[in-house]
Amino acid sequence: MFKKTLTRTPVIGILRGIFLGQESECIEACDRAGLKVIEVTMNTENAPEIIKNLKKQASSKGIYVGAGTVRNLKDLETAINAGADFIVTPTTSVEVIKSCVEKRIPIIPGALTPTEIELAYTLGATYVKVFPVSSMGGASYIRDLRGPLKDIPLMACGGVSASNALDYKKAGANLFAFGASIFNVEWMQTGQWQLIEVKIKEFLQALEL
Repeated sequence: MFKKTLTRTPVIGILRGIFLGQESECIEACDRAGLKVIEVTMNTENAPEIIKNLKKQASSKGIYVGAGTVRNLKDLETAINAGADFIVTPTTSVEVIKSCVEKRIPIIPGALTPTEIELAYTLGATYVKVFPVSSMGGASYIRDLRGPLKDIPLMACGGVSASNALDYKKAGANLFAFGASIFNVEWMQTGQWQLIEVKIKEFLQALEL
């Protein structure tokens, strides 16, 4: 169901710095906007508890809650114990990918070069996160990768916004991620969830979803 959900709405929202106690407002905003997949980065304060709380709110709304910035097996264990539905890493961590595959947990590892992307997919990645894609030329880099790597499902991450998301889609990206440009820490801290909801809708509309 996770992959089917992302096929219908191929967008992941990255929550880095969300505060404990904002889980309900976050889920409601995502639900109203139509965002079905979010991740909490493990370097967010109280990340495990926030994941648990988000999941309690999300399950009835068909929203998946995962853990991001999982850099090692200790992070992975913490994320799994918190109930993360899927795992995202910033790097091509062989041990984390293999462990997720063994545990049948969807894994989206970060990779940048063609060699890293090929390795991550060969190890069993559900999608491969091309990160930071904007630093490598943005949509044109995805287009270049599509030449030899046509069969690998790629997620564009790092500098993807409503203004360029469609370019990434046309270049061949299968999945798209946004973070602080929409889940802005100041906006979250000051309770501007209606603004965040509007920004999520704009992102989805930019992808013609």
